[in-house]
Amino acid sequence: MSISSINYSSSVLGAQIRNINQQLTDLSTQLSTGKLSQNYSGMGTNEGFAIAGRAQLSNIAAYTDTITNVNVSINLSNTALQALTKIRSTVQTGAANTAQDLNVNGQTIAQNTAAAQFGSMVGVLNTQTGNRYLFSGTAVNTQSVADAGDIINGTTTQAGFKTVMAERQAADLGANGMGRLVQTHVTPSAVVQVSEDVAGSPFGLKLKAASSTLTGATVTGPSGSPVSFSVDLNGNNPVNGDKLSIQFTLPDGSTEQIDLTASTATPTPLGSFAIDPGQPNAIPPVAPDPNITASNLNTALNTAIKKLAGTSLVAASAMAAGDNFFNTVGSAIANQPAVNQVVPPAPATGATTLSGTSGSDSISPGYAAGDTITVNGTTITFVNSGATGNQLNVDDSIQTLLGKIDQITGTSKPSTISVGVITINTDDPGSLNITSSNGTAFGKLGFTSAPVTAATPPLRVPQPASSATTLVNGSATTVKWYLGNDGPGSARSTAMARVDDSVTVQYGAQANEDAIRRQLQVTAVFGTFATSPTGQYSGGQVSALSLRVTQALTQQPGQQRIEDIQTDIAMAQNTMKDASTRQTQAKAQLQTIIDQAESASPDQVASQLLALQNALQASYQVTSNLAQLSLVKFL
Repeated sequence: MSISSINYSSSVLGAQIRNINQQLTDLSTQLSTGKLSQNYSGMGTNEGFAIAGRAQLSNIAAYTDTITNVNVSINLSNTALQALTKIRSTVQTGAANTAQDLNVNGQTIAQNTAAAQFGSMVGVLNTQTGNRYLFSGTAVNTQSVADAGDIINGTTTQAGFKTVMAERQAADLGANGMGRLVQTHVTPSAVVQVSEDVAGSPFGLKLKAASSTLTGATVTGPSGSPVSFSVDLNGNNPVNGDKLSIQFTLPDGSTEQIDLTASTATPTPLGSFAIDPGQPNAIPPVAPDPNITASNLNTALNTAIKKLAGTSLVAASAMAAGDNFFNTVGSAIANQPAVNQVVPPAPATGATTLSGTSGSDSISPGYAAGDTITVNGTTITFVNSGATGNQLNVDDSIQTLLGKIDQITGTSKPSTISVGVITINTDDPGSLNITSSNGTAFGKLGFTSAPVTAATPPLRVPQPASSATTLVNGSATTVKWYLGNDGPGSARSTAMARVDDSVTVQYGAQANEDAIRRQLQVTAVFGTFATSPTGQYSGGQVSALSLRVTQALTQQPGQQRIEDIQTDIAMAQNTMKDASTRQTQAKAQLQTIIDQAESASPDQVASQLLALQNALQASYQVTSNLAQLSLVKFL
């Protein structure tokens, strides 16, 4: 029988020692790295939590990067918007305090300042972050606004704002400088009449109202088509101090009034007309002649109208031209004024009803139950009473109808009726299409042809301007000032970012937003308008324009403000701040979970190392003793 030798490497004790050595190596690695293992298999059953936590940390890191980048864009946008508010204040202050001293170019210092500020605005609106234009909506690679020089002066192939403004002024003044009014007085006669030159024209002065305290006189109108009014002295001379008042609506929607006072003073005071005194000292005496008084009234009225046309109308025309050029909202203007059934007939107002009895403030013939008006494919049906949804009562007002149309089109600029003329506004002029089953009633609203469609802005005056009767689509021949995205939807939604698993922010902006567009428009009008330095009405023109500019830059209830845009993006920034705070907290918690799953406790590892070292030392001692054992010693 053979006796096997005791071999350390193959003994059970040797295997235990090798195992202890491996454990010592693993624990030493844990102690140096702080990790339970260098591979997933050694991490234990909680590694799944660590893997999920690490994925969430990766998402948080991505959100953090997104928040950082969006904050850069928002901060730049806010800086730009803040610059716009300072420009607004500068231009408004200048317009409010401007002296009427004109330089050789026919402008005031404040206007020169406005021209420079317009260039600054264009520069601000073309702000970029990287290669991204901040005020172009979704068209981030496209310059937001055309160059300032091109906008004002045009290019070799397209007209700029200066041309559009000059054309509009010619159309509003008319060939005779009377604001497209026709004045008649046939002598000898005691009747003076004033009428608009054509029905439904958007140009010139529009007769709104007339009243009189002239003793024995009769005032008729404004009424008819074209709208006119007349004053008949009826063979009577007015009394000193009696007054004739006429109100006009101007192209920018403002109202002006002419007051003429009958006077016996010599010389006749400004704003008055002479009452014919006759010739009491002649032999035989000549009695006062009302026909001569009417002639004096006619002359004074002519002078007053020309002055109004040469001052306030010119200023209002410049403001309207700004709207024609800059406002991207399209409009459809009725062919003629709507007229009510009162006696005598007068231009309809927003309160005029869509049907009614003879002599009432209603159109006739009007709408009946079952009639329809279709707007962009949506049908409005007339009912006798109890209208709901897309229904109207037959006795509802024109203003109610316009509100219903605006609700369907979604326009940002409400439709209006002024001196009987209805203007339907739309943000998408290419889609506007309105028809009616009752063509006669539709015609009484001023729409004599169907379908009703909108002219596409920018709007231009066809030539010859002095006799033009409508505005036309000028997009092919006019500089397009806004070059960015102008599709439907909120400007803020044109830039969106996900900043948390279930949180997105909207921070887009467009240079054609109402608040920005109005400021750019008004600044361009004020900085571009120029008049003759020595003209009769030059001072009055600049004064009237300065007043309008000041008012236009004053925030009105219901209008978007630049501060509103700042508030919107500030809310987006606050949302990101809240998300970042939550993510910071979640990041700490997730890191704790990962650490608990993967980290090795130094104290615990050290304790285990000590225990293994003791065990290894004992094993080596036993092995050493066994290695020294011999048969002799054993026996």
